[in-house]
Amino acid sequence: MQRSDLTPDERIRVCVIGGGASGEHDVSLASAAGIAGALDRERYDVYRLTIGRDGGWFDGSATDERSRLTAAEAVAGLEGMDVVFPALHGVNGEDGTMAALMGVVRVPVVGGGIRPGALAMDKWVTKLIAGALGIATAPAVYVVGGRVVAGGGVSSPAISVAEGVSVAGLTYPVVVKPVAAGSSHGVSVVAQASDLPAAVDEARRHDEHVLIEQFVEGREVDVAVLEHADGRRTIGPALEIAVDKGDVFDTDQKYGGHVPFVIPARVTDPELEALRTAADTLFTALGCRGIARFDFFVTPGGVLLNEVNTMPGFTPDSQVPKMFDAIGIPYATLLDELLATARA
Repeated sequence: MQRSDLTPDERIRVCVIGGGASGEHDVSLASAAGIAGALDRERYDVYRLTIGRDGGWFDGSATDERSRLTAAEAVAGLEGMDVVFPALHGVNGEDGTMAALMGVVRVPVVGGGIRPGALAMDKWVTKLIAGALGIATAPAVYVVGGRVVAGGGVSSPAISVAEGVSVAGLTYPVVVKPVAAGSSHGVSVVAQASDLPAAVDEARRHDEHVLIEQFVEGREVDVAVLEHADGRRTIGPALEIAVDKGDVFDTDQKYGGHVPFVIPARVTDPELEALRTAADTLFTALGCRGIARFDFFVTPGGVLLNEVNTMPGFTPDSQVPKMFDAIGIPYATLLDELLATARA
């Protein structure tokens, strides 16, 4: 049967959710708009829901008060879907919350479940899992409530931030970041001890849990893993983010459109093998489903994991779609694969 022959009852009902009560609200709206616009209307009936910055639900692609829904109305609409594509990045979405809701209403959902979302969103837990798998990460200390509680040589009760850096053997510059926030919100590079408390306070505006990591001199290289409906995996080509040496790929650079992506990344064969193996291993260990992007630093001493994204940016110009487009899987086909995997 040709797609043009499908009746309304035979088309797949897809709800694309965008927005979210997080710092990545606008990015999520862009991902949702890209996804909804690229789905084949001969094959899919596409519906839109938007979560406002206040956490409220809205019918459609905008947060117009006339389209506001109660939570019960939103859930009732979701229950009528064949599959849900939550284009939600960061907390209150990518962290497993939306997967949990879809599990309750028993609707297939694109992406990982509760476990991979929650584990990957927590950068400290991700470090612990990676370390157990033999995958290197930058040395770091874990800060809760402004006090260092773990990392490096810390084994006593919580100590001060300044003491924690010394105990862990970190040297300046260091990177301060929220443990569970996306798009580089609240991230600072600190060159001297006197600037550290202010950087920690800024990170705590986004999350009470904070990481202080050793600054890594290396090239930022991403690898994405795509799971197909039959369980096969395709590992996309490595993508290099061509930031200036000593710089950080921050929020402005991510979404300002002025940092070039290099595909394939300029890495050696052994480096590429290390990147692919680490990504595939973590995909399994975290319990990822559908898609995940793994961000690394490639340094003269080897490959270090930076973070894991279980619902990465998904506009046509985002890293993951560009990776797979480079190997003959265009954006619309990539979306088809993710929807099929979710339904399987």
